[in-house]
Amino acid sequence: MLRRFFSYYKPYKKLFTITFISAIFVALLELAFPIIVNQVVDRLLPQGEISIIILACLALFVIYIFNSGAHYIVTYWGHILGINIETDMRRELFAHVQNLSYSYHDNNKTGHLLSNLTNDLFEIGEVAHHGPEDVFTAIMTLFGSFGVMLYINWQLAVITFIVVPLLTWIVVYCNRKMSGAMRLMFQRMANFNARVEDTLGGIRLVQAFANEKHEQKLFKEDNENFREAKIRSYKIMGVNNSLSYMMMRIMTLFVLLTGAYFMLQNQLSIGDFMAFILLTNIFFRPIEKINAIIESYPKGYAGFKRYLAIMDTEPEIQDRPEAEDVQGLKGNIQYKDVTFGYDAERPVLENIHLDIEQGETIAFVGPSGAGKTTLCSLLPRFYDVLDGDITIDGHSIKDITLTSLREQIGVVQQDVFMFSGTLRDNIRYGNLDASDEEVMEAARLAELEDFIQDQPDGLDTVVGERGVKLSGGQKQRLSIARMFLKNPPILILDEATSALDTETEAAIQRALEKLSVGRTTLVIAHRLTTIKHADRIVVITKEGIAEEGNHKELLAQGGHYSRLYNAQQTLI
Repeated sequence: MLRRFFSYYKPYKKLFTITFISAIFVALLELAFPIIVNQVVDRLLPQGEISIIILACLALFVIYIFNSGAHYIVTYWGHILGINIETDMRRELFAHVQNLSYSYHDNNKTGHLLSNLTNDLFEIGEVAHHGPEDVFTAIMTLFGSFGVMLYINWQLAVITFIVVPLLTWIVVYCNRKMSGAMRLMFQRMANFNARVEDTLGGIRLVQAFANEKHEQKLFKEDNENFREAKIRSYKIMGVNNSLSYMMMRIMTLFVLLTGAYFMLQNQLSIGDFMAFILLTNIFFRPIEKINAIIESYPKGYAGFKRYLAIMDTEPEIQDRPEAEDVQGLKGNIQYKDVTFGYDAERPVLENIHLDIEQGETIAFVGPSGAGKTTLCSLLPRFYDVLDGDITIDGHSIKDITLTSLREQIGVVQQDVFMFSGTLRDNIRYGNLDASDEEVMEAARLAELEDFIQDQPDGLDTVVGERGVKLSGGQKQRLSIARMFLKNPPILILDEATSALDTETEAAIQRALEKLSVGRTTLVIAHRLTTIKHADRIVVITKEGIAEEGNHKELLAQGGHYSRLYNAQQTLI
């Protein structure tokens, strides 16, 4: 873990070196002050030369100026170092999370990931700045001050050092306890964030069901758990700080008494005694600094462990070493004895074989849970088959890089996701380099042009969080406009017209028919009237592909499709 942690310092070696040397400079100058006081009191004062004393004080003033500059470097540039490392880690984590497969996101809460990207990395950044230099300078100051104390009076120095082993034990013990407390606190913080993200993300559902008190009860539980975890960590911190403070103050009093005894015995000069008292404060200051490290280190340690846990999670779906960028796919698709299940023990699809020709429109129908959406999700490799293979134009999809594969497959889903930007931003997501003219042409083809022109801000109209200001039909047409911009050779329409009124459905159906021209199109539909003109209809049941054919052929067979169609007609 240390090796991986320090690897993030590599791009900032110069910055780290500057701050580290400055920290050492600060520590050394701290040691210089008691020595200078000792010389002034024991040598310069008895001589009565005020001019020499003034010069010594001026020299000390110059040292303080340099020390102030070094302090600034340590504080400002040291934090810049920590921020840079934190930013690099956040960039890596965000990029890695984007590459993780659907299955990972299916099983992990967004709030936990937000906690990793914010709180955890903030604590890691603090440790990245304070950790190495504070530990090194604390140790150096501790032994440096002890060395000077030995030089002044070795008996008094040894007596002072007796307390160090006990303080060290307190530090190690509390550090171990703090690490566990911080891991618990971060876990509960992540649960707290997940609760807030869930509740605010579904606030309309909460209010629609008047379940505010229920959500407040759940929030109270997570909030109290978070509170208890923080109290536990601060209790350990309080015990550590109190015991350390008490031990250091007792030792200071002991040094005061013992030093007075040595003075009365003429074994210690006034200057040596003053220097020794000052050195005692310097001697204990590293221990106070180590206590401060104990407060931040477990947070950074726990955060870095959680960070590594995500970074070490390999995407289930990734490019093979021999995968190639394949451009200009036509859309000849083959499912070859495909078997898949979200749980390997319980396959959803078994031994599926299906040939789809370039430009053909294939509709998948059947009962819910039969695997229609799953079958289409395998094509862009949102999930990988357990057995068998899928090819496009003779290329196994596993031999095509994910980027080039997904660039040539467009997906229009029932639940359209909108970013909280403008209409332009959301339509242009299909082609980030599209001009405004191309965006408006895509909107016209998707029958969204009139709506945009009716808006006072036109393409600059803000859609709200997740497109809350748009109707279901407007969201669907916007997603179709995205596809016109993307212009893929293969298209997947996943129940794109369900749950819409008849007029809106007709408008979207016209847009989809225009979008499907010249493309290989896979349509998942519950409303069978929308797929009557498909080149081929494939009926999927839990046993696999039950029927294939066009609308008239399947009606004539009087099988699954015929029963489904007649049942829907009866309901109309």
